[in-house]
Amino acid sequence: MTIKITKCNLEHSSELQEISVETFNETFKDNNSHEQINAYLEKAFNLKQLEEELTNRSSQFFFVYFNHEVAGYLKINTADAQSEAMGDDSLEIERIYIKKKFQKHGLGKLLLNKAIDITMKQKKKKIWLGVWEENENAIAFYHRKGFIQTNAHSFYMGDEEQVDLIMTKTLH
Repeated sequence: MTIKITKCNLEHSSELQEISVETFNETFKDNNSHEQINAYLEKAFNLKQLEEELTNRSSQFFFVYFNHEVAGYLKINTADAQSEAMGDDSLEIERIYIKKKFQKHGLGKLLLNKAIDITMKQKKKKIWLGVWEENENAIAFYHRKGFIQTNAHSFYMGDEEQVDLIMTKTLH
């Protein structure tokens, strides 16, 4: 078993689009309408949008490979790339997704630890993320990792408003 994390760049845009669509669908298709999911996918994961995000100096993407296959990915944001104004002492985990067939191998934990390591190296005080209020497994995972709910914000699946819990972990 080989596990490796690598940073993504512009050359990975098509592969990033593929895993983004696949993992988002796997995670949310059973709880949302086909129309709303497709509207979100077209907006968030079109190649132009992903290329803009990949070239933003305040955002970084990482793939996690399991036996040489892309199994999941992480997107982190700092400064004005954060989806909420949380300040310069914070780092946001905007996306952390693992393909269903690779879940329960500790890959999500590895990506989370990668984000925490980067947060600490950048001498930031807080790491935070938004998680859908109905995603009980993810909420429980983040609680176990020391995150607490500090707020909530709107997330739009297509034109349907949903609520994401903002969960924060203070680092020392």
